[in-house]
Amino acid sequence: MPELPEVETYRRFIDELAVGQTIAAVQVNDAHVLATPEDQLRAGLLGRTITGTSRLGKNCFLELDNGRVLVLHFGMTGDVGAYRDAPDAPRFTRVALHLQGSGLRLAFIDPRKFGRIRLAESAAAHKQAKKIGPDALQITAAELHQKLSRRKTLLKPLLLDQGITAGLGNWIVDEVLFQAKIHPERLGSSLTEQESGALHSAVQTVLNTAISQEANYRHFPASFLIHAREWDTPAMPGSTDAHTFCPRHAKVKIEKYYVGGRATYICPKCQPTPVSAAS
Repeated sequence: MPELPEVETYRRFIDELAVGQTIAAVQVNDAHVLATPEDQLRAGLLGRTITGTSRLGKNCFLELDNGRVLVLHFGMTGDVGAYRDAPDAPRFTRVALHLQGSGLRLAFIDPRKFGRIRLAESAAAHKQAKKIGPDALQITAAELHQKLSRRKTLLKPLLLDQGITAGLGNWIVDEVLFQAKIHPERLGSSLTEQESGALHSAVQTVLNTAISQEANYRHFPASFLIHAREWDTPAMPGSTDAHTFCPRHAKVKIEKYYVGGRATYICPKCQPTPVSAAS
């Protein structure tokens, strides 16, 4: 699923390709991904110039010359691309914006069609309507502590809540908690200011590392937990066990289980089980 680092990479691609370009045509191959009716979308985009881009969590905004924004949310499998001629369109292109003069077409790609495209009056209006919290790269340590410390809820679901902070997905939360040495089943209300500060620092480190590598996870530092995830590390021949060992503790195996229905990876030595979860 595209998370904040992927969406920031997409935003930069769109920024380089499309800012300053006028939308000459809107090609809708599959209206399923439209959250704004097709006729309204077309009327709102045709002849408009893209003046900039921005991002909030997993939402990418194309800013238009009339002050409105086109909001792209990529769902589970969304992506962006560019092409000139119809035969070269990326597979699963659901919507394409034809850019005047350049001959380029900006493609919204989504194999599983869980992504959505909509027009909004502004990024701020969309944030308010969807009750989205502050971006994970912008939230301060004090804000994060305030939001978490008043909730008697497991920490991992709290960090996945886009209303608390926007942009953290499943693997990122596991990585952040590992880097901060905090167990995912701690209650938000149990965090000290120092622990919240460590969590905030880990969020910045993990996200900025991912963005700098254009979300190519195999290039992340060896100190990252992500290399132990089962989809990243092949099992040994004849074995179904794909787990590896903690990068800090060579003899401690990374454990996998479920928190709030989500697959979760921890180091049992780095992230000791809280008393409330153990009892």
